[in-house]
Amino acid sequence: MTRLSININKIATLRNSRGGNNPDLIQVAKDCERFGAQGITVHPRPDERHIRYNDVFELKKIVTTEFNIEGNCQEQKFIDLVLANKPEQVTLVPDVLGQLTSNHGWDTIANQQYLKDMIAVFKQAGIRVSIFVDPDPKMVEAAATTGTDRIELYTEAYAYHYQQGREIAIAPYVQAAEIAQKKGLGINAGHDLDLHNLKYFAENIPGLDEVSIGHALICDALYYGLENTIQMYLRQLV
Repeated sequence: MTRLSININKIATLRNSRGGNNPDLIQVAKDCERFGAQGITVHPRPDERHIRYNDVFELKKIVTTEFNIEGNCQEQKFIDLVLANKPEQVTLVPDVLGQLTSNHGWDTIANQQYLKDMIAVFKQAGIRVSIFVDPDPKMVEAAATTGTDRIELYTEAYAYHYQQGREIAIAPYVQAAEIAQKKGLGINAGHDLDLHNLKYFAENIPGLDEVSIGHALICDALYYGLENTIQMYLRQLV
């Protein structure tokens, strides 16, 4: 079964919008696990507009499933944060300063040596490494030479084209996943996966280890409630 890791950035955004501690990010993380989530994901950014750096330290104390910290390893503060907390997984994303949300994968060819160096730093600390990539065969093949343990397929294009034709939308992701498997890489996925498109994706991507879902899941929880929503997502992955 593909594991569900819940990105709780949006909970932090809501908290930060009014100050104080409502909603309580730590309690929400505990509840997500209690309701069936198999991982907690955070993506701290330099402006701390949602997840604050201190949140990561507090979450490390209470997360009992898999803790996944994703972010831009070109920021020294991010590197220090990850090494200080030693999560089960770090996901490296090529964000730029002030970026609203992640919108592309690594160029694993142009950044080959850089990724090798950074991945070695985290793996030496005993942290599993995943790198964000587009479903491009060349990028996946080059990713396999960086030393990464997994790739995370960036799924915005799949979600965008799903309604126009799901077979066409998923085709490049199937190809990318097959290459990743042949190269011995684990496969994660995330971005714009939701209750409408998740099941088809999970059923057709070979070797899918984990999906990380935040925005859509939190939006659905406004209508269905958090516990029920998590169960609905888990059922898409069976």
